[in-house]
Amino acid sequence: MSGTIRTGIGGWTFEPWDETFYPSDLPKKRQLEYAASKLTTIEVNGTFYRSQKPETYAKWASEVPEGFVFSLKAPRFAVNRKILSEGGESIERFVNSGIAELGEHLGPILWQFAATKQFDPDDFAGFLKLLPKSAGGIALRHVVEPRHESFVTPDFAGLCRKAGVAIVCADSDDHPQIADVTADFVYLRLQRGDAAVETCYPPDALDEWSERLATFAAGGEPGDLCKAAPDAPIEKAPRDVFAYFIRSGKPRAPHGAMALMQRLGRQAG
Repeated sequence: MSGTIRTGIGGWTFEPWDETFYPSDLPKKRQLEYAASKLTTIEVNGTFYRSQKPETYAKWASEVPEGFVFSLKAPRFAVNRKILSEGGESIERFVNSGIAELGEHLGPILWQFAATKQFDPDDFAGFLKLLPKSAGGIALRHVVEPRHESFVTPDFAGLCRKAGVAIVCADSDDHPQIADVTADFVYLRLQRGDAAVETCYPPDALDEWSERLATFAAGGEPGDLCKAAPDAPIEKAPRDVFAYFIRSGKPRAPHGAMALMQRLGRQAG
């Protein structure tokens, strides 16, 4: 048995996609509907910069098919601070802002830290305690994205594992890779794309990532990724997997997501 694998992109509004992805006669108000018909998940970046209304979340949910999932980037006010464990008010405000209107389309919440933010065990443990288990009766899944080398330590992975919070597995030239499995799902951000490559990543790289995603989904761990706690045992159980083509090569990101899902045989639905 395997968990559900979803592949997608960051957002759905990006001017170059008007040329590379969307049909020329498609109204902009139908871009989300079209993107959701070709992809299985989208990471929403707009929630990082500003609050959304409950009606907005409800509208998004109405425009996507069954099985499609949004991940939401948590607001900068909660994560861009010297002391993370003092962000409780911002966290609560975001969680109660109407995200539950997404219903079954609500996926993981991404807590992305500044690239300069260093690991403080006590402060980070306090931050994890602030993350709510549910919103509007919907269970929440949380994933953190540290981008400083100081987080590459077994202590960090251990805190996430104890809390059941996932760690972003980054494929990046700029940030460390931490591929430890610490939750019942895996979240990847693929950031080495190339706009000159039709599928964002070259075919051989897509082949490799499809194998890794399948391994994660089946409950295993790829042996060629970097971990913070390489000796820590994991429970072998099916896991959902979310993989996003982000940043580099963005004009071709949708094609990367589609090509990767094609390699996986669309077992994710």
